[in-house]
Amino acid sequence: MQLVEVEGSHTLQNTYSSLDVHLGQSYSVLVKADQLPGDYYIVVSTRFTRTVLTTTSILHYNNSFKKPVDPPPAGPTTDIAWSLNQARSIRWNLTASGPRPNPQGSYHYGSVNITRTIRLANSAPIINGKQRYAINSVSFIPADTPLKLADFFNISGVFSLGSIPDNPTFKDGYLQTSVMAADFRGFAEIVFENYEDTVQSWHIDGYSFWIVGMDEGTWTEDSRKSYNLVDAVNRCTLQVYPKGWTAIYMPLDNVGMWNVRSEDWARQYLGQQFYLRVYSPANSLRDEYAIPKNALRCGRAAGRRTRPL
Repeated sequence: MQLVEVEGSHTLQNTYSSLDVHLGQSYSVLVKADQLPGDYYIVVSTRFTRTVLTTTSILHYNNSFKKPVDPPPAGPTTDIAWSLNQARSIRWNLTASGPRPNPQGSYHYGSVNITRTIRLANSAPIINGKQRYAINSVSFIPADTPLKLADFFNISGVFSLGSIPDNPTFKDGYLQTSVMAADFRGFAEIVFENYEDTVQSWHIDGYSFWIVGMDEGTWTEDSRKSYNLVDAVNRCTLQVYPKGWTAIYMPLDNVGMWNVRSEDWARQYLGQQFYLRVYSPANSLRDEYAIPKNALRCGRAAGRRTRPL
C-alpha cells in the first residue's frame, strides 16, 4: 500500500504492508496489481483489543487459477513501539500541490510563536455511582440550549467560560457543561495525555492541526526537543498511545464554538468532550457569518430572531 493522502494532506509516498487506522481516521493508498496472477488475502484486524476481530477478503486477478495460500496473514502485533514508529513515519509531502519552493509560504508552523499551551488528560471516573469519562476531570453534560445558539444570542446561564481547566487536575471527576475560552488568531500547543491502558483517539471540529510529536511516557517541556517542526502531517484526528502523549500545533483561525471529543462513541456520549470557544471581539462578518434565517431555535433561544446589540 503506497500512502498518498491523509485527511486532505498529501504525504510522503511511503509503502506499507500493514497500516494502522485509528478511530475516525482516513487514508488514501495506491495498490499496484503487479504480482503474478492469483488470489491474495486482504485482512483487516483490530489491534490493542482484548478480543481480536478479523475480516478477510480476496483480491482476485481475472486470469487467476491459484487460490490464496493458507493460512491468512497472522493477526496484528500488540507492540506499541511498532505502531508508534509507523505513525511517526507519516509526514507531509512538501513538494506536492504546487511548484513552489515552500508550499507553506511565509507561514510555517514550526516558526510561529506559541501563545498558549493546553494539556488535556483523559480519565474514566465513577460519578454518582455511574461510569463516566472525562477530560481534565470534567465530564461533559449537555445544556438545555445548543451552546452555539446561547453564545450567538448571548444567553446567560447556559455555560460558563473557563469551566474546564487548561491542565490536568488528577482530582475526582465532576459533571459540567465544559467550555474553554480561546482568542482568535492565537497559536496553540495542545498536548493530549493518556494515563490509561487503551489507545485514545481524538477529533477537533472546525480545525486541522499539525501532529508535531508523540511518544510513550509522560510529557514534559523537554519533550519539545523531539518535535517535528519541519514536515509534520496536517490532519483533524489524532491517536494517543497507552501511557503516552501526543502534541499538536493549531492556529486558532476559525471563530466559533467547536467540539473537541473522543472518537470512541461510548466515551464521547458519557462525557469525554468539551467545547472550544474561539472568540473575536470584532464581531465581524469577515470572521464569522451570521446565523442562517432558517436555523432552528430551541431551548432558551426559541423565538429569537436577531442578535442583541
